Amino acid sequence: MAATTYERLKLHVTPEKFYVEACDDGADDVLVIDRVSTEVTLSVKKDIPPSAVTRPIFGILGTIHLVAGNYLIVITKKTKIGEFFNHVIWKATDFDILSYKKTMLHLTDIQLQDNKTFLAMINHVLNVDGFYFSTTYDLTHTLQRLSNTSPEFQEMSLLERADQRFVWNGHLLRELSAQPEVHRFALPVLHGFITMHSCSINGKYFDWILISRRSCFRAGVRYYVRGIDSEGHAANFVETEQIVHYNGSRASFVQTRGSIPVFWSQRPNLKYKPQPLINKVANHMDGFQRHFDSQVIIYGKQVIINLVNQKGSEKPLEQAFATMVSSLGSGMIRYIAFDFHKECKNMRWDRLSILLDQVAEIQDALSYFLVDTAGMVVTSQEGVFRSNCMDCLDRTNVIQSLLARRSLQAQLQRLGVLHVGQKLEEQNEFEKTYKNAWADNANACAKQYAGTGALKTDFTRTGKRTQLGLLMDGWNSLIRYYKNNFSDGFRQDSIDLFLGNYSVDELESHSPLSVPRDLKFLALPIIMVVAFSMCIICLLMAGDTWTETLAYVLFWGVASIGTFFIILYNGKDFVDAPRLVQKEKMD
Repeated sequence: MAATTYERLKLHVTPEKFYVEACDDGADDVLVIDRVSTEVTLSVKKDIPPSAVTRPIFGILGTIHLVAGNYLIVITKKTKIGEFFNHVIWKATDFDILSYKKTMLHLTDIQLQDNKTFLAMINHVLNVDGFYFSTTYDLTHTLQRLSNTSPEFQEMSLLERADQRFVWNGHLLRELSAQPEVHRFALPVLHGFITMHSCSINGKYFDWILISRRSCFRAGVRYYVRGIDSEGHAANFVETEQIVHYNGSRASFVQTRGSIPVFWSQRPNLKYKPQPLINKVANHMDGFQRHFDSQVIIYGKQVIINLVNQKGSEKPLEQAFATMVSSLGSGMIRYIAFDFHKECKNMRWDRLSILLDQVAEIQDALSYFLVDTAGMVVTSQEGVFRSNCMDCLDRTNVIQSLLARRSLQAQLQRLGVLHVGQKLEEQNEFEKTYKNAWADNANACAKQYAGTGALKTDFTRTGKRTQLGLLMDGWNSLIRYYKNNFSDGFRQDSIDLFLGNYSVDELESHSPLSVPRDLKFLALPIIMVVAFSMCIICLLMAGDTWTETLAYVLFWGVASIGTFFIILYNGKDFVDAPRLVQKEKMD
């Protein structure tokens, strides 16, 4: 079986069945899904009823079971990202969720409402930008991993050979994956960020690609998913690969990021920065060792760059990380602590060169992956930098972009694109492309985890920290605060449902969604927002009657501040916490 999936599909719908027709040249396969029995079979085109309602689709994301029964999720729109190695890369931009059931009359009112909520959760995940796929190329593996495979691996279907860490619809495809004969209809989808650019330096044209693969293991949102789980999977783990394709030669540099790999939590409680809590009873070494055992097997040597503060609330986490590395005593793991905020305070971001100089020799030893025009491996990457801050977003992305540029400098010199003595920083056109791509990467990863764009992207885009950038960071921080406290419970539930961490059982006597919210959960935050808004309106509309305006401002100001302190005092009573997964399972 070739490692491809069908690219051109048509969906034919009848009251009894879904028919997914393969329209690639020479194809006669039709995937048939019985809407009553849910049985999946393979048929041929002549079996499609003429009465079926037909439309084009671009892939099957999979199936999911909700209160009303099964649903089929298909890709209805896609955007071409680009091509490399003669493979087209697509972004899925729109989806449709189709019920197997022809009617909802079998549901009670409560079940109807629950089913509506579950559908909203699935749609929420699908509306988060960043789903990518290729029908002919395995996006889940790095160039180096793909170069070291057997002929048997090359003949596997894309679903069979995919790195399951990065197949975000793996749970949705479970029924198709159980039947190898239908694998060409099963499309593995990556979540993260991909950008591709055709670039030119010194009149030499090359393709530059950036791919961030977001792990679906211990996935979730900021604050509700921190640290590691019992299997050693780290929260917000992302593998980022930078690829260069020039004149038949290919080069790759891989980095990883992930939450500090001990058992810790940081539950939202309406404080701007909730106190991180390290689990006092968990076996940290067991989870820590599981994490790095797998990392060493996959990537080789691990050079940890820990960017958290070395004082204040982040200090215990830095100390715990350092202690665990020391206790493990592995020669494959090296730990480097760099207090990003302390070193770069007062906007002295030029001091990041201190870290780059410190790791320069290590980076040269790790090297990068390079294969020549004949397909021969010239150099291999011996290990990765594993960077983290608290969220593995803002500080982490800045450092990763600098390390990637240094590797790219060496690669382009070796390939003959850059002349001896030339610096990438001096190539204005390419620098603009490079910086914007890494800033876009930061924004994509941040929106998927924290709900807003990244912080510090003014430096990534321009190489300078600016006052405007500080203002934008303040705005994004405010939006994060709101989302983390008042909407992230729903976001976390949505991800857990999508990934199969929670399964809907329509026979369950008590729905977790039926727990009523206390009225104050909505009332007091709304009162606070209204009161604060009235303060601003009174100030803006101030005329001659300043005494009256001042009275209004004082009234609404006291109301908003009083409401805020009531909410703050009650803390987690107002936080939108997840309802689908037990707290113990998430910690």
